[in-house]
Amino acid sequence: MSYTVEKLEKNMAKITIEVAKEDFEKAMTEAYKKQKGKISVPGFRKGKVPMAYLEKIYGPAMFYEDAANACIQEAYPREIGASDLEIVSRPEIDVVQVEKGKPFIFTAEVALKPEVTLGDYMGIEIEKIPVEVTEQDMEEELKRIQMQNSRSVTVEDRGAELEDEVTIDFEGFIDGKAFEGGKGSDYPLKLGSHSFIDTFEDQLVGKKTGEEVEVAVTFPEDYQAADLAGKPAVFKVTVKGIKATELPELDDEFASEASEFETMEEYKEDIRKTLQVKKEGEAKREKESKVVEKIIENASMEIPEPMITTMQEQMVDEFAQRLSYQGLQLEQYLQFTGMDLDSFKEQCKPEALKRIQSRLVLEAVADAEQIEVTEEEMEKELEQMASTYQMDLERLKEVVGENESASMKRDIAVQKAVDLVAAAAKEVD
Repeated sequence: MSYTVEKLEKNMAKITIEVAKEDFEKAMTEAYKKQKGKISVPGFRKGKVPMAYLEKIYGPAMFYEDAANACIQEAYPREIGASDLEIVSRPEIDVVQVEKGKPFIFTAEVALKPEVTLGDYMGIEIEKIPVEVTEQDMEEELKRIQMQNSRSVTVEDRGAELEDEVTIDFEGFIDGKAFEGGKGSDYPLKLGSHSFIDTFEDQLVGKKTGEEVEVAVTFPEDYQAADLAGKPAVFKVTVKGIKATELPELDDEFASEASEFETMEEYKEDIRKTLQVKKEGEAKREKESKVVEKIIENASMEIPEPMITTMQEQMVDEFAQRLSYQGLQLEQYLQFTGMDLDSFKEQCKPEALKRIQSRLVLEAVADAEQIEVTEEEMEKELEQMASTYQMDLERLKEVVGENESASMKRDIAVQKAVDLVAAAAKEVD
């Protein structure tokens, strides 16, 4: 086993890995063992056809793909793990040589962690961030509390209004013909939510339960279904029910039921204090973000495109996991929003780049300031993890390996770097 590294432009590298012919032949033998039970050849019992006979009849290439995959999966992580390369993307694999009796050779093109040249990062000036609770903040919070304690009531004596929820049956037609995916029954739709295309929801305002209406809309030019994009359509809609949201009065009785306070004034004062704490937390995070943005502006680095792509894919995976907690699949979300996976990934790109730049400059600050992580800080982090995942602390320590421990230390060092530059920043009016 051997490998060579060729440095390319823009922090890319091509790694060539050679697997000895003996190891490749072993992998071919393993591939034969996995496949032989599925192979039937006249004159042989199933699973008993000799490997040499199969190679003679069909050629050794029938085992190449499985053998090559096995060699790559074993050789790449082992060789990379033994190197000092800091790889920040998934490898782009290309097979160079695959032939029985010869070494198996493949290349892996990867992105390497970019070097960062820091500019000014201490004493950064940013615009002062207000932390006072405004009357608008109070109004919005009280409105939220009202909505949280609201109830839905069936409406029968009037037409639908914005903010009402209507239950509808609908079917869509283009040029008089129904199209696939344009039909629904007992569908709940909040008017004003803009979850349906064009002016669909607006055209239901004023309609009463039992009414049938034709809704004319035009699909967006960039609609995900190409056969519908830009086309006018007519939906035949039946309003089956209307529900309005009934909000409670914000009085002393409400305060005594919704909180530990007897009067609304006392409850409002508590809400104001809670909002103040929230505002201070938001201001702290905004300050940190603005300071890091300035440090990025003052620094220089060249981010390889595959590094950004890898982060985009990670963000998509994270988003899909959050959706799953709500009982939704990513495919459903994309359908609702009229996007495909590629356009969603592209939408993530600016944030992906920002995440990478932030991490790189903060790691550079941690190195420049020789920030170290103490055992006490590691212990505290482990205690927090144990509490979060409801695990025994000692058991957690046993399962956290060297790689996980090193990653935790880097994360703590980065947070300490954030605290350092934020504390040194100057807020100006």
